[in-house]
Amino acid sequence: MKRATSSAAENQDVAALHKTPTGVEGFDAITGGGLPRNRTSLIFGGPGSGKTVFALQTMVNGARQFGEPGIFVAFEENSRHIVANAASFGWNLPQLEKKQLFFFDAKVRPDVIKAGEFDLSGMLAGIKAEADARGVKRIVFDSIDVLLTLLDDPYAERREIYRLNDWLSESGLTGIITAKSQGDYPFVAARYGFMQFMADCVVVLKLQVVDQIALRYLQVMKYRGSSFAENEAPLVIGASGMEVADISAKTIAVEASPERVSSGVGPLDAMLGGGYYRGSSVLITGSAGTGKSILAGLFAEAACRRKERTFYVSFDENPSEVVRDLSSVGIRLGPHLKSGVLRMHSARAETFSAEVHLMNIKRIVREHQSRCMVVDPVSAIVKAGAALTAGRVAERLICLAKSEGITLLSTSLLQGAQPLSEETPVRISTIADTWIHLTNISQAGERNRALSIVKSRGMRHSNQVRELILSDEGIALADVYTAAGDVLMGTARWQKEAAEKTEQKRILAEVEHKRREVALARAELTVRIEALEQELKQKEAEAERLTGADARHKLDLVHRREGLEQSPSAKIFKKRPENSHAAGKKMTRGRRLPKGGGQ
Repeated sequence: MKRATSSAAENQDVAALHKTPTGVEGFDAITGGGLPRNRTSLIFGGPGSGKTVFALQTMVNGARQFGEPGIFVAFEENSRHIVANAASFGWNLPQLEKKQLFFFDAKVRPDVIKAGEFDLSGMLAGIKAEADARGVKRIVFDSIDVLLTLLDDPYAERREIYRLNDWLSESGLTGIITAKSQGDYPFVAARYGFMQFMADCVVVLKLQVVDQIALRYLQVMKYRGSSFAENEAPLVIGASGMEVADISAKTIAVEASPERVSSGVGPLDAMLGGGYYRGSSVLITGSAGTGKSILAGLFAEAACRRKERTFYVSFDENPSEVVRDLSSVGIRLGPHLKSGVLRMHSARAETFSAEVHLMNIKRIVREHQSRCMVVDPVSAIVKAGAALTAGRVAERLICLAKSEGITLLSTSLLQGAQPLSEETPVRISTIADTWIHLTNISQAGERNRALSIVKSRGMRHSNQVRELILSDEGIALADVYTAAGDVLMGTARWQKEAAEKTEQKRILAEVEHKRREVALARAELTVRIEALEQELKQKEAEAERLTGADARHKLDLVHRREGLEQSPSAKIFKKRPENSHAAGKKMTRGRRLPKGGGQ
């Protein structure tokens, strides 16, 4: 009869399922709100997988964040040990024990001898009285399988588990039961498999070692009346407790910013049409020694100069080495590190799993309130787990940056027989907004660095391959230089440029010589022209003088003729023109002219 009543209550709850948030970051997201309220949840896992931490953290968060007191019933470990072990998480359990948390030691001593039938009725009655007195809303039964082994009777074990389940349903408490699993599959010992069918929510925790790296996972196997993310989610236990990666399918609803931020390299900004977009993800790939860290350092320095809080993550190299090495090319991060605008974090990649690294990055980013972030190199997290896992962590790192509005620049080392292959170990090149590729080009007996932009979403960008030149003053991107159809770099370019400069100088000298010859000839011709003009003027003047004399002579003759015509003798001749000649003859004949002439 009791079972029928309980089932009827369950059917009523299905129509309006309510959830109790656990406060475990990531878990509430993949379950859509937390554990089912006033129902039973079963947590399975092997040793060290985090069962007790999950259950205890749920109790602590319920008391602190949601004002829901709780009871923790420990069947395997002494409650004082549990409180001491949790001190490293900073939960301050002794303070919570005063009013909000109650620990109940249910561990059975080894010397206890069972006589007669055993049931949980007495213990549950005592817990119910304590729960009513404290207004308890949540309860944990940790390692219930330890108690069941004392019964050594499969029928009795099943009976007591169902007794516990009925008690939780009637009490109105949100219950969590933890139990050990054996191996990956089946998840729990065969004799306790029925517990999965009894519970409303079943969560499995796993601890695996892959490539000598410990990895934890969480999977929600069952959740009555609710949708949930069914895939395994990475799980980490850090300084503040447990955190679950949110792998639920969600769209990042962050408004895209049209603002541009500088890369720290003026020519590169020009190639990108103004710099990176604010809140975008930038990936710089290349083999060793191509200058990835230098571009990352320039970006960080430019952000610090804009007074933007910047977080610099360096794997396998401590901050002092990074600051020293970058100073050799004129990048000064030390002053910004001292002022607090720049925060640097360094860790050996293989020390923790990729998930732990991501959790640490997330924690520092939120503490520092960073607006820009550098991860150098992101490919190092491959050493912290399998490549597939590392790739997923890198993807979630980009999602984290986008959700926080952080401009992320990460570098990735390319290795192998084809170092110029456009592939990244963590395979995030497809989701990065901007991809810059650096290469070493062997030419004329030397290696030179080259930069190209593989892609840059949402902006026009250059398709040229530019030479990257390092010096004490910093870096420079040389303009593309071609000769006979080939792009020249390094010494070959300098030699060609020197030869061209020499040829240009020779041509300029020859042109100058010709110019001087022309100037000299012009001067000579000018002098000759001036002399000819002077001679011409003289001849013109002489011609004018002669012309004037002739005219005066002719005029004088005219005047003389006119004068003769006006003389008396001329008048006589005019009067007798017909006899003038004959008279002359007569006079000549009648008179003898004297010798020598005369009149």
